[in-house]
This record gives sequence, C-alpha cells and structure tokens, in this order.
Amino acid sequence: MTGKELYFRLLTYVKPYWRQFAVAIGAMAILAATEPAIPALLKPMLDGTFVDKDPQLIRWTPVALIVLFLIRGSMSFISSVIFEWVAGKVVMDLRLQLFERILMLPTAFFDANSTGNLINRVTFNVNQVAKASTNVLTIIVKDSIIVIGLLVYMLYLSWLLTLIMFVLLPIIGLIITFVARRLRRLSRSLQNTMGDMTHLLEEAVRGHKVIKVFSGQAYERRRFKQVANWVRRYNMKSEVAGSVHVPVVELAAAVMLALLISAGISNSYAGELTVGGFVSLIAAVGLIFSPIKRLTSINHALQKGLAAAESLFDLIDQAPEEDTGSLHLDRVEGHLEMQQVWFGYPGKSPDTLKGISLNAAPGETIALVGRSGGGKTTIAALIPRFYVPHSGRILLDGVDIQQLTLQSLRGNLSYVGQESVLFDDTVAANIAYGAGREVSREEIERAARDAFAYDFIERLPERFETRIGEDGVRLSGGQRQRLSIARALIKNAPLLLLDEATSALDTESERMVQQALQRLTENRTTLVIAHRLSTVKHADRILVISEGEVVEQGSHDELLAHGGEYADLCRLQFGE
Repeated sequence: MTGKELYFRLLTYVKPYWRQFAVAIGAMAILAATEPAIPALLKPMLDGTFVDKDPQLIRWTPVALIVLFLIRGSMSFISSVIFEWVAGKVVMDLRLQLFERILMLPTAFFDANSTGNLINRVTFNVNQVAKASTNVLTIIVKDSIIVIGLLVYMLYLSWLLTLIMFVLLPIIGLIITFVARRLRRLSRSLQNTMGDMTHLLEEAVRGHKVIKVFSGQAYERRRFKQVANWVRRYNMKSEVAGSVHVPVVELAAAVMLALLISAGISNSYAGELTVGGFVSLIAAVGLIFSPIKRLTSINHALQKGLAAAESLFDLIDQAPEEDTGSLHLDRVEGHLEMQQVWFGYPGKSPDTLKGISLNAAPGETIALVGRSGGGKTTIAALIPRFYVPHSGRILLDGVDIQQLTLQSLRGNLSYVGQESVLFDDTVAANIAYGAGREVSREEIERAARDAFAYDFIERLPERFETRIGEDGVRLSGGQRQRLSIARALIKNAPLLLLDEATSALDTESERMVQQALQRLTENRTTLVIAHRLSTVKHADRILVISEGEVVEQGSHDELLAHGGEYADLCRLQFGE
C-alpha cells in the first residue's frame, strides 16, 4: 500500500469518533486563527501607544491581549484533552482488532511467527500508529491554518517583502521529501528489531530456569545486547534523519530575517512601512517558522506510523482459520474414523503422515505409540482441524469433519496435553474455562472431585479463589494436570484427546492423574498418545506409528505375542 492509502485507512479508525474529533479540530482551528492576531496587535500597539499616544489604544490593547490569551489557553486545553481521548480510543480499537485476529488465526501462522513479534505489534507498533492517525493530523490542521493566516497578514503588510519567503520554501520541500523516504526504511527496520528484542525477552522470562541451570546468562546477555544495540542504532539513525530539517529551517529563517531587515529598513525610510508595521512583519516572520518546523517534523512521526501501520494491517489482513463447514452437530456419539490420511508440514519433506487409517467405535480407547517423530501428535492435531490433510478423510459419526463448522467440531472435543496450559486466574476460573458457559460452584467442585483435585484445592490459601500464577506456576506438575483434567471433565465432550498427559510426572502424581483419567475416559471415545507404555496397557486397541504409518495394531497382549516393534518398545522400557 502507498503512504496515502495507509494514512486514509488509518483515518477510518478515527471515523467512529468524528463528532469529538470535529470539536477538537474546531478548537484547534480557533487556536490557530489567534496566532496571526499576536503580530496584528503589535502594529496598533506600537504606532498608537508609543508613537501617537492614543488613549483609547493605550486602554484597550492590554485588555485585548488578555482576552486573546484566554481564548488561546481554553482552546488549547479543549483540543489537547479531546485529541488524547480520541487517540486512546484508536489505540484500544486497534489492539482489540489485532487481538481478535490473533485468536482467529490458523495454527500454521503461529508456527511461522515468533511470539515476541506478535506482542511487539500489539504494544509498540500500535502506539506509533496512534501518533500518525491523530497527532500528525492535528499538527497539519493547526499549523497549516497558522501559516496561511500569517502569510495573509504579511502579504497585507508588504507583499513585496513577503515574496522573499517563497524563494526558500522549495529548498525545504526537497529536503523533506528525501528525509521521508529514509525515515520510512529506518522505521521498518526499527520495528522488526524491536520485535526481535521482545522475542528474546519473552524467551528469557519463560526459560529462566534453563538459563540458570546451564549458566546461560552470559550467552543470553550477548544476544540481547546485540539486538538492543541495533535498536539503539536504528533509533539514532532515525533521529538524525528526522532532525535534519531543524537546522535547515532555522538557517532559512535567519536568511529571510536578514533580507527582510535590510530591505525593510530602506522601505521604512521611503515611508512604505510604519515602525509598528515593520516590527509586526518581523514578528510574523518569527512566528511563522515555528509552525513550519512542526509541519516538517511531523514527517518523522508520520513515517514511523506508516511503517508501523504496514505491519499492523499485514496482521489484520491475515486470513483467519478456514471454516468452510456448514453442518452443526449438537452432540456426537463419538465414532471416529481416519481414511488414508496424508499430511506434511509446509517446507518439510517427506510427508509426516502417509496413508494413516484408524477406526474408533463410540466409547473405545485407542492408544498411539511409537518412537518420537513418528507422527502421533500430528494425528491428534488433525482431528480438531488445526491442520488440514493433503488427502484422505477424517469422519466423525460418518460425517467428514471438513463439512462441520469449527464450533460444532471442537465443541465435541476435549483435550489434555503434556504441558498443562493454565491461565493466571483463580482455580475456579481455570476449571470453568472448559465449559464455555456460566457454571455453578457445585459443577466446578464436582469436576474437581472427579479429577481427584478437590483435596489439594481445599488446602490452598483461598481454596477455589486462589490465583495459580502464569501457567499454574504455584502448583506442582500433578496438580496442574488434575486441573486440566477437571477442565476437560466439566466440558463433558464425547471425544477426548490425551497427548502425553502423564509423561512429565513422578510416580505418585502419575498414579493420581491416572485415576483421574480413568474417570475422564468413561463412556468417551479416547485417543491416547503415550511414550509410557504402562499407561496404555489397558487400551482397547494400540496402534504403533512409525515414520507416518501404522505398522502394527492390536491389544497389548496380542502385540507382545506378535513380537514386532511394540514388543521391542516394551523391552526397551521394561526389560520384558
């Protein structure tokens, strides 16, 4: 998008608040219109009081000055407050739209983009855009009116002397054009580097234990210093480029004033300008360069804002998850079938899954086992449509899941993974999260009991109202898993996906979680992914996945008797 297209798209976010914005613009216009009144008052004040000694002017000139600055002060206050309010609304609207888009993006997008860069867009880049959409526009309106008003007054005083200004304006214009291009490039680089810095910071916070254990502080410090230094350099380059106009405009002002003084003195001797008129003209010239400097300086903020807008609109314009399905099933029986499913991740060869087929009857527990990298987790990711198979079909109660709406499909699924994703909220809120509706305290407590979590919750400082910290950091691994199971229980979905739900637990925690899982899997079709084979011995059927294919299937005893890959896995784990 061109700079013009970007800016007009930004202004659409101001449109909902056009009434308040119009009031602020009106106040700004009045404030700007009073600027030429300052030099205009100097002429009668000097000529009428000091030269002519006019008593009327002597009496009313101070009153006029006080009234003038009262008007300026009130208009400045009104416009500043309203513009700040509008800018705050624009920032909030943009952040809400970005957050809503992030919630709707497909899983593949998150695979390709770092968390830090996404956070940076919602925090840093939005502020840059707000300055471009409101602050820049106010400066353009206010200072343009001031410049035009002062020029008109100067032409009224002496059109010949005023024409001197127009000799220097093209030079200023050429410098601004050059600086604008460089600022846009630097701003893009700065925002990308800020995203990298945010990403490194997020990694350091999330992985602080690993950093400490492996003495990685020096390495992380070097990485962060390198990126922070690039941020500093881009900031410095941007500041240098953005500040070039200041000395240029000030030099032009000095040259112009020198020319006006030399030309004006000869004019005044000829009687063409009074002393008050000449001083008034000089004052107008002095006043006009401040708005000109501000008008040239907005180029810095504008280019930063436009570069930030590019990254924001790139995220906003990302295609959301495809939801092409039209069928809605309230509650399925849980018959899950995969027919010759092939799938590969973008940029990865060969395919991860190669003609996978399985058939799970309602209420049946199917276990997927095999060495790491075989494709077990990918199978589980295809069922909620986090990814779409390249070929083959996945059926739920005989219906292709591509024909179901995402809400209908995922409403019939529950999931418990190896890493318990919990939110920095209360215990009750984390359990109720699974229901997707308002639930009573009795339902929450019943889910906690069924997940064997009630006893430890009762020992927490505020019981169910205890905040558990980021990712449940204040709880043990087994406690976090039991909360995840309680969350899945309260949803009461007919289809359950368990992805390494006990692999990171100690023996005692695993025993309690296994009890909770037995309660959870009752009367549900369950797909269990496990490396610990002890957790899948009692599955109705076990599928051995190797390099994207089902190489064996059967019960635990049948596969042991077969003496194939499953038996090899058992020997490795148990020495059987």
